[in-house]
Amino acid sequence: MSSLPPNLEHVRTTPEFDETSVPAGLLRAHRVADGVWGRLVVSAGRLVFVFEDRPEERRIVESGEHVVIPPAQLHHVELDGPVRFAVEFHRG
Repeated sequence: MSSLPPNLEHVRTTPEFDETSVPAGLLRAHRVADGVWGRLVVSAGRLVFVFEDRPEERRIVESGEHVVIPPAQLHHVELDGPVRFAVEFHRG
């Protein structure tokens, strides 16, 4: 899925993280809450995004790109050099 479902409301955005400030929890399996959608937006560099149920489908997300994260779906990110990114949270 490349876009958020319609009629969601943006509720908050994390601070921008980089390769030195990314919280350790994002580097291991975690999920957004039930009923909440995430949108990870890379503003510089790149990272690897992995849904835990499809580890073979590792996605490289580069500057200007994003990944939509459905509610409660386990995922993690992997660093691939210098990067800046934030995560937006949306609720229906």
